Amino acid sequence: MEFITYEVEGQIGIITINRPKALNALNSAVLDELDKTLDAVDQEAIRCLILTGAGEKSFVAGADIGEMSTLTKEGGEAFGKHGNDVFRAIETLPIPTIAAVNGFALGGGCELSMACDIRICADTAVFGQPETGLGITPGFGGTQRLARLVSPGMAKQLIYTAKNIKADEAYRIGLVNAVYPLDELLPAAEKLAETIAKNAPIAVRACKQAINEGLQVDMDKAIVIEEKLFGSCFQSADQIEGMSAFLEKRKHEPYQNK
Repeated sequence: MEFITYEVEGQIGIITINRPKALNALNSAVLDELDKTLDAVDQEAIRCLILTGAGEKSFVAGADIGEMSTLTKEGGEAFGKHGNDVFRAIETLPIPTIAAVNGFALGGGCELSMACDIRICADTAVFGQPETGLGITPGFGGTQRLARLVSPGMAKQLIYTAKNIKADEAYRIGLVNAVYPLDELLPAAEKLAETIAKNAPIAVRACKQAINEGLQVDMDKAIVIEEKLFGSCFQSADQIEGMSAFLEKRKHEPYQNK
């Protein structure tokens, strides 16, 4: 891989967008490599995935404007679909995902972070959807995910004005869950990932599915989704061990994802 690095630390996978000279901007090659990396993740062994950017300046500074500048209408739609397909693969990945935003998260970078389950950032991070200032709309899900995460009104303000916001404002509006000094960001992401990884993977993944699918339907249908996923956990080895350990007042054995 030229632009993506993938490391495994125990049960944690770390994907790094590695194009620092271009501030980790997303072009078609980066998207292709990211897609292939996701396909290669061992979903049995890996229990949480962290996404971050190489260097200290940028998570992902956006989609590559050089590539986009000459696109036709058809080419623009195809490029948008390419990005959306990859980001949707992240969003629907059974494994929980954490975006460790270490700098600029603009345009496609903000959209990439929003495709992850959890976002934490460095105090140097900057978020924004600057596309209207370039004569386009957000194209990798920004109009949809931002409105769902921070409220339609705030999303419209950020998108219509093309104004960037700093880490403290991103935290205030609920776009990120926590802010850390830059040198503490990745350790904090790894600690969070390890905490998630200690819990029963079957249950964590069912929770992710229940939340994501439930948000797309009305409450009556959402409750049914939860009921079925709740039931699916029973008679699993992890459920039996977890409840037995509780009743026997002992620490449970490591969960096996079975």
